[in-house]
Amino acid sequence: MKQYYLYYETEVKTVNPLIERRVLAYRDEMMMVELSAKSSAVIQAHQHIHKQMTYILDGIFEFDIENEIMILKKGDSIFIESNKIHGALCLEEGKLLDIFTPARKDFL
Repeated sequence: MKQYYLYYETEVKTVNPLIERRVLAYRDEMMMVELSAKSSAVIQAHQHIHKQMTYILDGIFEFDIENEIMILKKGDSIFIESNKIHGALCLEEGKLLDIFTPARKDFL
């Protein structure tokens, strides 16, 4: 079972011209993902069975969780329960660190 995940060995996936995603580490029960977004990038409103925690590594984002809107910046965090509709707008280029449980198989 893999214990170490080296950044240079991870694969960057282009989600769209303004968003890139990198799976940093995962097991069936948990996953850590880095998301890089350019200004004006939109993370479309969506929902999934996974619980999610997000830490803002850099930049400024407007998050919408079930119509509750909040501006978050470097150092801020959020928690999203299973099946909550959520999305975000990148106001200033930045990076997010997402933790999902269970792992997002659709990201592999």
